[in-house]
Amino acid sequence: MTMATQPRAAGLRGWLMDPSPASTWQARAQRGYLGWVGFRSNPIAMAGFVIVAALLLAAAFAPWITATDGLTPNLGARLLPPSAEHWLGTDQLGRDIFDRIVWGSRITLYIVILVSIIVAPIGLAVGTIAGYAGGWVDAVLMRIVDIFLAFPRLILALAFVAALGAGIENAVLAIALTTWSPYARIARAEVLTIRKSDFIVAAEAQGASTFRIIRRHVVPLCLASVIVRLTLDMAGIILTAAGLGFLGLGAQPPLPEWGAMISTGRQFLLDQWWVPTAPGAAIFLVSLGFCLLGDGLRDVLDPKSASA
Repeated sequence: MTMATQPRAAGLRGWLMDPSPASTWQARAQRGYLGWVGFRSNPIAMAGFVIVAALLLAAAFAPWITATDGLTPNLGARLLPPSAEHWLGTDQLGRDIFDRIVWGSRITLYIVILVSIIVAPIGLAVGTIAGYAGGWVDAVLMRIVDIFLAFPRLILALAFVAALGAGIENAVLAIALTTWSPYARIARAEVLTIRKSDFIVAAEAQGASTFRIIRRHVVPLCLASVIVRLTLDMAGIILTAAGLGFLGLGAQPPLPEWGAMISTGRQFLLDQWWVPTAPGAAIFLVSLGFCLLGDGLRDVLDPKSASA
């Protein structure tokens, strides 16, 4: 009895593992399930997934897992060391550092999500248009990309924030303006490898417009590489945001932004080490989580790079 004639297994897993999918939706679900199985078998990737999931849960349930809002001073509890009552101690104004880190996770996710929403579409659009059009369009767009790539990200972000003014929204815009260019390079490289493929030529022969070819055929093939790069870049986005906050150009006090917390607590590093160390450890842990998650997604979404 061949595999095609064997009875189909019952249940959701059987539907996902069916060797003969009955619809496009089922085929896509099967591909996603197999990707998850491969991702789950990678312990390093799962460690990153757990860290990022913990960040998301902390941000979502902050009102229920904290005792304070992280903003109100309590001068009677200044600079208390870590204890059962204050897990990570208190800062110079008596605010619970654990509570501030949990509330600060919302600011971190806010920055990461907004930057991602801005840079991925811009980079993908510029890269796909440049790679597919070629000629002078490619030359002009890539020279613009080269200008942004020529400057260190933090230095360029500082210049933009200095021009726009301090604040979390301006910091997001500055980070986005300094981050989009690598995505254009990646998208262009992907397009150059597929623009002469048979299915692209066939779509052109059928009279499909350039916009339709890019939207329906080119962009979906570039998404995997862009998503992987975006996940890996989230650590850099967090560090850049923390750097701006440390310099007083990002989120402004009393908001519990992790970089700003390090800046205000650095004077207590020798005697009350927990004040700057706790937010620094949070930045390190979350950045590490995104890096590990990005490595796992790369193995799943781009098998060629995993086997290389």
